[in-house]
Amino acid sequence: MRFEPAPEYQVFPTKGRHLKPYEAAVRAALETRPLVAELEPDAVVCDILTIAPAMAAELEGRPWATLVPHVLPTPAPGFPPYSIGARLPRTRAGAALWRAIDPVVQIGARRGRDELNGARARVGLPPLDHVHGGISRELAIVATFPQLEYPRPWPASVRVTGPLLWEQPYGEVEPPPGDDPLVLVAPSTSQDPEQRMLLAALEGLADEPVRVLATANRRPPPRSPVVPPNARLVDWVSYARTMPRCAAVVCHGGHGTVMRALACGVPVVACPAAGDMAENGARLAWAGAGVSLARRFQTPRGIRLAVRRVLGDPRYAETARRLRRWAERHDGAELAADAVEALARARSAAGEPQPAGRGA
Repeated sequence: MRFEPAPEYQVFPTKGRHLKPYEAAVRAALETRPLVAELEPDAVVCDILTIAPAMAAELEGRPWATLVPHVLPTPAPGFPPYSIGARLPRTRAGAALWRAIDPVVQIGARRGRDELNGARARVGLPPLDHVHGGISRELAIVATFPQLEYPRPWPASVRVTGPLLWEQPYGEVEPPPGDDPLVLVAPSTSQDPEQRMLLAALEGLADEPVRVLATANRRPPPRSPVVPPNARLVDWVSYARTMPRCAAVVCHGGHGTVMRALACGVPVVACPAAGDMAENGARLAWAGAGVSLARRFQTPRGIRLAVRRVLGDPRYAETARRLRRWAERHDGAELAADAVEALARARSAAGEPQPAGRGA
């Protein structure tokens, strides 16, 4: 393996001149292109948020694949808009309502296509006539549980591989002593700066017949929390080591945390804060692997009742265990690697690729 630094640019408002996102993508694509030309790769894999290497690969005539590290964000007829936290409708009337809203959603999708096409023109690539152009039509690796994906017709280019799990190694952290069910409270590492969910969970579960292991994830709360006798608050914890011993996980609903919990066979109480968390919570609830709390219910009482519900209904644990058994039979990394190698072999067998254009 060889590592090269990715181009970085300031794209958020600062005191100095910052770049708009697609301005940064254009510059990064032109700076990445020489690396692609040097390596002459049989395939390029890039994250769904990083369009620059995709454009660089296309400029050099190289096949490229998209890694989608969450559920597939593209819609299908009757689906609710992505990330608002709405579940798949159960009736034809509900599906018709979402179809009626779809033209409004498509306005934003077309605007995104036009902005992307502007960036493509600046590097010398032809425009796209379809939306969601940041997702490869050669191979899209969707790194989630297929059980969390709503039923839809799947394009031949999409592979739902299961989660790609990795974490920084960390030692053992002992939970509170006793035999009561263990609940892990695992806040986001980027959202909820006031640690509102963490504090609410510690308060709400203080008198419950559970043991609570809570981590601040190296972001101390702004005020010193009251840690009840049945709880322990630590700075960091290994999810891979801890979650298999848990009866429930309370988290913000980030995809990585949710995937690790389900791969360990543990149901989830999701308290969405931002980004794709509301969507992950909706998928959890739809699949029966956990519950999702709207922000107004992310209180001590709300979290207490949600944990009671998850622990009191064995169907949540059984669904999570089914997902664990599926993960044991399907290694997401192996399946993703197989898909990338198949793409590389197919394009390599087709002959030497030709550059698509020259950057302006």
